[in-house]
Amino acid sequence: MKRWKYLMAAGTLLAGGLVAGSAGPAVAEPATGVAYSAGSTATRYVGWAFDTCTAPTVAQMTAWKASPYKAVGIYIGGGNRGCQQPQLTASWVSSVTRMGWRLIPIYMGWQAPCTFSSKPFKMSSSPTTAGTQATGAAADAVAKAKALGIIGGSAIYGDMEHYDVNDTTCRAAVLRYLSSWTKELHRQGYLSAVYAHQNSGAVHLSEIYNSTSYARPDALWIARWDKNTGLFNWPTVPNSYWAVGQRAKQYWGDHAETYGSVTLTIDSDRFDAPVASVGFGYTVTGNVYSRTGPAFSYPASTGYPAGSTVRILCQTYGQQVGTTTVWNKLTTGAYVTDYYVNTPSNTTYSAPIPGCSNAYQTTTSSLSRRSGPGTSYSVLGTMPAGSLAWVTCQRSGSAAGTTSVWDRLTDGSYVTDYYVATPSKTTYSAPIRRC
Repeated sequence: MKRWKYLMAAGTLLAGGLVAGSAGPAVAEPATGVAYSAGSTATRYVGWAFDTCTAPTVAQMTAWKASPYKAVGIYIGGGNRGCQQPQLTASWVSSVTRMGWRLIPIYMGWQAPCTFSSKPFKMSSSPTTAGTQATGAAADAVAKAKALGIIGGSAIYGDMEHYDVNDTTCRAAVLRYLSSWTKELHRQGYLSAVYAHQNSGAVHLSEIYNSTSYARPDALWIARWDKNTGLFNWPTVPNSYWAVGQRAKQYWGDHAETYGSVTLTIDSDRFDAPVASVGFGYTVTGNVYSRTGPAFSYPASTGYPAGSTVRILCQTYGQQVGTTTVWNKLTTGAYVTDYYVNTPSNTTYSAPIPGCSNAYQTTTSSLSRRSGPGTSYSVLGTMPAGSLAWVTCQRSGSAAGTTSVWDRLTDGSYVTDYYVATPSKTTYSAPIRRC
């Protein structure tokens, strides 16, 4: 990325130290766990994306619905952020996501001590200090995301511009910074992602991918302007690293494109990676209670009269009500049957609402994906270490290690929870629902 006209919001980069809140799951590096809140979900986007320095207007985003792009990178904060963002408000986020756009939050924080860019704010050469700076930056990124309505479970991409790959002192600082960035985002219930040049940040992150000294980011977005849109066979990143819904590539730098008579200067990207999660407002069509799970057998939590509005995070399946088995997970963490909500369909999922999932890294190599919750079921494939397990629900099955819990993934396969970085290795993990 680029475009570095200097802007500095007070305290954006200078904040340091830990932020008050609950501690994250006790999972060792490199696969640190994510402390998801009840009202969170992870959203995976597969397709074309673009990023541009200043977020386009709602009218421009409306015109660009005619484009092949369905996701847009937005610079949510950071002392090195390069452009004013007059459009970037919670109202803008609500408007464009309701159109169907997915958002890719980018935070332009501290840069490497040996960066090649002209950015004014560089991290300390001391790994310890760089780690503290990263913790403050991640906390600020979460605050900026929340102010825009970007909720827990979202990925936030820390932008690490190109730097001298041969500077060992610089390398140590950058890796400690990105590890601390990851741990703080995980502690606050967000996914950690990094944008990096293929010949510097991507090289160093790959070198320590399995190191127990560093927390591994959940996703990697590389810059390589060769116009090759492939998400694998990158020259500096093995195919087994960040292998399951964890990759993006910026394949074409600054250029102009026109759709709907609107011309924008953009970078072009290909994604199969986590992006922002948001709430979608819909009207309740009949008096209904939300429940702690997707069935009437779960306790009621809040009553919603006809005509009121609910904020929907994602959709999942549960007890059939009327013509539908779809249930809506709300920003409160509770569920309401879709039968009494005016989403586009009351028989199946309704775009742009995503399916519910929580993403956690796997902790062993060649983890078997099975057709059912047990080792007696057939193997459908395997997952390398550090893959994202996109978990939709949990259920009991045959014992593995210290647990009989199995995770159902978004593709319908199952993996034992013993090798997934969920909070518990003995029982179910909130906020994942039961299958």
